[in-house]
Amino acid sequence: MTRPVQEDVHFRVLRILEQRPEISQRELAEEVGIALGKVNYVLSALTGKGLVKMRNFRNSDNKLRYAYILTPAGLSAKLELTSGFLRRKVAEYEALKAEIESLQAETEWGTDMDAR
Repeated sequence: MTRPVQEDVHFRVLRILEQRPEISQRELAEEVGIALGKVNYVLSALTGKGLVKMRNFRNSDNKLRYAYILTPAGLSAKLELTSGFLRRKVAEYEALKAEIESLQAETEWGTDMDAR
């Protein structure tokens, strides 16, 4: 996986976990748009880096349910990933905007040629 793609997946996972720490891996996979096995791999990587802690629900009948808590390092990493994600999306937006303007100019030029 390329680094920006990996960073985007980590960003999306951390962002969702911060908002919904009780989310299941299956729900997380669906929201991020990746396979369940990939979510397990990403969560293991984030846990290994000390960015996320997994805790069992205390009052849960299903002891396989966990809460995924962002550590202070995880919150800091999320901030850095957010900044990188935003930079990439702004660059994509600018490139798309330039392409749209170019296509509009071509279309207007083509319309001027038809009028002659």
